[in-house]
Amino acid sequence: MARSTRDLGKIVAYQIYIKSFCDSDGDGIGDLPGITSKLDYLASLGIDYVWITPFFPSPQRDNGYDVSDYCAVDPVYGTMDDFDELVREARARGLGIMLDMVLCHTSVEHAWFQRALAGDERYQRFYILRDGRGSAGPGDPGEPPSNWQCAFGGSAWQWEPRLGKWYLHMHDVSQPDLDWTNPEVRDALVDVVRSWRDRGVAGFRFDVVNLISKPEVFEDAPGGNGRRVVADGPHVHEYLQELVERAGIGDMLTVGEMASTTLEDCVRYTAPASRELNMVFNFHHLKVDYRGGNKWELMDPDIARLREVFQTWGEGMQAGGGWNALFWNNHDQPRAISRFGGRGGAGYEGSSWEKVGKMLGICTHLMQGTPYIYQGEEIGMTNPGYASIEEYRDVESKNYYRIMLDEGKSPAEALRIVGERSRDDGRTPMQWSADEHAGFTTGEPWIGVAPNYERVNVAAEEDAPGSMLEFYRELVRLRKELSVVSEGSVRFYDAGAGARRVIAYERELSGEAADAARAAGEPVRAVVLCSFDAEPCEAVLRGSDGAAVELAGLERVLGNYHDAPAAGAAGSVELRPFEAVVFVQR
Repeated sequence: MARSTRDLGKIVAYQIYIKSFCDSDGDGIGDLPGITSKLDYLASLGIDYVWITPFFPSPQRDNGYDVSDYCAVDPVYGTMDDFDELVREARARGLGIMLDMVLCHTSVEHAWFQRALAGDERYQRFYILRDGRGSAGPGDPGEPPSNWQCAFGGSAWQWEPRLGKWYLHMHDVSQPDLDWTNPEVRDALVDVVRSWRDRGVAGFRFDVVNLISKPEVFEDAPGGNGRRVVADGPHVHEYLQELVERAGIGDMLTVGEMASTTLEDCVRYTAPASRELNMVFNFHHLKVDYRGGNKWELMDPDIARLREVFQTWGEGMQAGGGWNALFWNNHDQPRAISRFGGRGGAGYEGSSWEKVGKMLGICTHLMQGTPYIYQGEEIGMTNPGYASIEEYRDVESKNYYRIMLDEGKSPAEALRIVGERSRDDGRTPMQWSADEHAGFTTGEPWIGVAPNYERVNVAAEEDAPGSMLEFYRELVRLRKELSVVSEGSVRFYDAGAGARRVIAYERELSGEAADAARAAGEPVRAVVLCSFDAEPCEAVLRGSDGAAVELAGLERVLGNYHDAPAAGAAGSVELRPFEAVVFVQR
């Protein structure tokens, strides 16, 4: 089991959103053979695992996260033979394939739900069905059982006349939640995971897995925020322990996506003694630009808050023996490079694009945890900036566009907000070249390509000294070669009143690990500085004890400028716009 700090700290994973990665047959949709054709590229990054988003049969109401058959391949993505070939070819290059398992809910088109609709009481017990409040009897829906809102807007309950009940859907109305209190549900899902393990899968990412255990009583939630009531439910830990043990995946790489979670629960999910998961994704750091906690209200990122979140989770998981998955981007997030200042307009020359992209890479890749690179992040892909709502495909974006219009926002304002927040920002086709459609497909892509693809693409950066792509390869190399990065403890610094948009921390080896590093000529300490400021600033570094952090005598090993920043006395350093730098002490 990859449980030790040494093992987990050396791993780097790469996420593929299959629909947008590489299309092999010209239908405009990425597929399994397309991934196989790019394995040499993936191996050249130095990564270890390739996480692929769902390719199971699906009506695509939620881009594949509405699964209608857990144990098959949707023909649009290829065949089971294509999958087996992908696993073989990946393994030949030292890469493990990770699958994305959506075990919280199914599609309404899944055979289980269809049998429930047909009156099979056994399968009706697979889902969470309730009578309405105030119902006068059979056939009368009454009101929803609680005030919970689903993730995509509107009630989390749907009346189904064929069942004579309301069914719970924490996500889209087409995604009824499974009832994990039913042992038959757990048995069936164990069989699903075990079947993919037996096909050679090397790891699993579990979608919104901390929502699988619902509260005993479905009471109203403040503001209708049902996620806060459902998250980290009463039996979630025992369910995960059971799944891992019975499916026989305890020696595989596992990561859980945790919605509205807590530090304490995530320590428990990932502490080795729990035998649940290797690591977790949490999203608190990606809510620092939500005005009033509302995703659909814009504000500039609060970097002081971002630093606080990183410190709380970095040092807190360390203290509890837990482990973080490190990331900025995924298929549900707008592109971080656009979000934190590297917009670059229609083009990207002369903008903050490159500095921001490299700074973001340093910021997370040097932290304690396991980094995840999302497709296109390594070349600096940005939000597409679509000109109309018709260009979007995401159900959440379209729902909230209508909600914002109903609230009184103008079409232009609603579109601007969607352009900053849409999940489609991270789902545009991978930019392989300056050819038509960015080399993603010979056909018409399922969603439009970002307009800067002629300059931001793999071919343009492949052999270009100082390119974003080469920089990311260096980040991966440092993690694998320097024990201080893969194994060192983490401690965050105060950067001073004049540098409120600076995140600074150190990594350090101690004891036998430090002795071994010194014997190998490796550094025993690293100091990382990342400025999110578009203007120059002076950072004055202080440790938790208030003592100055001296940089004199430290060696610069990586940065997004060609030279080191000017360092002064008593921990002072002059940082340029969006500067990031890594110093080491041998």
